[in-house]
Amino acid sequence: MMGLEVGRMVQSAYIKLVQGSAEGELSLAQLKEKLLHYRDQTTLTGQQLDWDYAEAAFPYTIETKQDDRWFYLKGTHPSYKYIIFGTDEAGTTIQAVLPEQSTHGDKAKANELCKYLAKQLQAELQLFNGRTIYYNPRK
Repeated sequence: MMGLEVGRMVQSAYIKLVQGSAEGELSLAQLKEKLLHYRDQTTLTGQQLDWDYAEAAFPYTIETKQDDRWFYLKGTHPSYKYIIFGTDEAGTTIQAVLPEQSTHGDKAKANELCKYLAKQLQAELQLFNGRTIYYNPRK
């Protein structure tokens, strides 16, 4: 769909901004901001619990290449390798990709992050297994 050229794509999940979503479109920079907000929130939760929850909840660094259509999360722990995020040109669909090197931990984190984003955006989420979760208000 979005044509991310990063090697063989194994699995994808899609967050679709639809009528009734909190945002009409989302840029790649805004997507990064939402992920950084998630990381910051988990850091605060960890401080309240006196536990380094941020490292467990977001064990990645955000890495960018010279392509403005995608970025990737690089694991900071051996259980996590890569998750790629990108948007379509219209900014109405976010794609999360698990490349060949991804682990089961990456898939679990990607599902968690996609659910978080979809809920924040009140969007429609198609998970890696093809199931759809509707976080948008439907009539």
